[in-house]
Amino acid sequence: MDQPSNPSTAAPDAPPQRPGDDGGNWSRRVWRLAGPIMLANLTTPLLGIVDTAVVGHLPDPRFIGGVAVGSLIFSFLFWGFGFLRMGTTGFTAQAYGAGDRAELRAALLRPLALALGFGVVIIALQGPLRSLALWAIDASPAVSGEAALYFDIRVWTAPAALVNFTLFGWLLGVQRARTALVLQIVLNGINIVLDLVFVLGFGWGVAGVAWATLAAEVGAAVLGIAVVWRHLGRRLERGDLERLLNRDRLLALFRVNIDIFLRTMCLLLASGAFTAQSAGLGDVVLAGNAILLKLQTVIAHGLDGLAHALEILAGSAYGARNRRRFRQAIAVCGLWALGAALLLSAVFAAAGTPIIAIFTDIASVRASAESYLWWIVLSPVVSVWSFLLDGIFIGTTRTAAMRNAAFLSLGCFLAASWALVPLLGNHGLWLSFTLYMVARAITLGLWYPALERSAEGPAAAQGEER
Repeated sequence: MDQPSNPSTAAPDAPPQRPGDDGGNWSRRVWRLAGPIMLANLTTPLLGIVDTAVVGHLPDPRFIGGVAVGSLIFSFLFWGFGFLRMGTTGFTAQAYGAGDRAELRAALLRPLALALGFGVVIIALQGPLRSLALWAIDASPAVSGEAALYFDIRVWTAPAALVNFTLFGWLLGVQRARTALVLQIVLNGINIVLDLVFVLGFGWGVAGVAWATLAAEVGAAVLGIAVVWRHLGRRLERGDLERLLNRDRLLALFRVNIDIFLRTMCLLLASGAFTAQSAGLGDVVLAGNAILLKLQTVIAHGLDGLAHALEILAGSAYGARNRRRFRQAIAVCGLWALGAALLLSAVFAAAGTPIIAIFTDIASVRASAESYLWWIVLSPVVSVWSFLLDGIFIGTTRTAAMRNAAFLSLGCFLAASWALVPLLGNHGLWLSFTLYMVARAITLGLWYPALERSAEGPAAAQGEER
């Protein structure tokens, strides 16, 4: 993985070395990015397991419920700000590929300012947000009380959590995937250790889980800012401030972030509609589908590593206005992603039944999940293309196309489930979900030829055509 020239030895305004200029091995480059990202992705579900396990040893089930509900609230709340990671990666990768060191600094500082601002707004609105979330979830009074306690502490992580999104996105954009992995391990490692200390050692219960998260997010943000600032290698000057406040670039940042936010809302609506229709088919089907969706999450986390690698490499080639490297990145990532998808399908085909057994010992739920397991066997090969196309469009900040594709795909899912669920039951629901993933790939594919044409020449440096 190529990196910008060392600021301690390069001239102050020397451009970073462009990735790929040395004609290196593409597969090695892909996996030096994808491997750390996959490992970082795996630490997130591990943290959730530890959070649940530590409160699972407390004497009342309300503690597990409180952490589950509280974590769910912040998952939805912070996922809505995922554009801070994705947009930052796209703009940074393009500046990196173009060799524009000044824009690399601006590509970090603009979203950092947004992250801090949004974090302060979340804290200011914590009362209404907590009330709305607890009303929507409608848990028992005991669970809601624990969830409220968790919320009141963890809400103060908002600025640090959003800053960490931005730092992670910037590090991926400059192809420092291993540094991003280290920060993610530090974040989740501190959280896990403090979970054990605060809950099992000090007996703080649900509050201990929240305080552990707060300390970990703040610690990771401080460390991340120090690492990134050292990497940038110089203080801000007047020219940097002027570039930071450049009207066209600020408008581009806002447009990209709004597009990604709307696209994320469409994904959430599709997920919510799937769960709601599962509930309408009965508790057993709902539980079985919940297990299968966990397997779908594993698929997404696994394939996302390669999608993120493509996001970085395609964005860098796009910023460098190099169509040849743009196509090379897509071809190599696509081949590896197809291989990974086939491997995941083979694993679920061979071991899906014992994997389901790990999740539950309720015979009816196991039987339900096993009845529809073959949809998960099919899913990696179907889903991989939409993940890869997401990576291409995020890396090139062609987010209007992503937004439009998300609207169209959501419409396809809702129409398909409306027609197919009454006819085919849960098979109809899973067929609708599969068609949804196909629609995501097809709709983005319709915009791809124009994107590739813009990867060479001045258009690549001018931002997205609306």
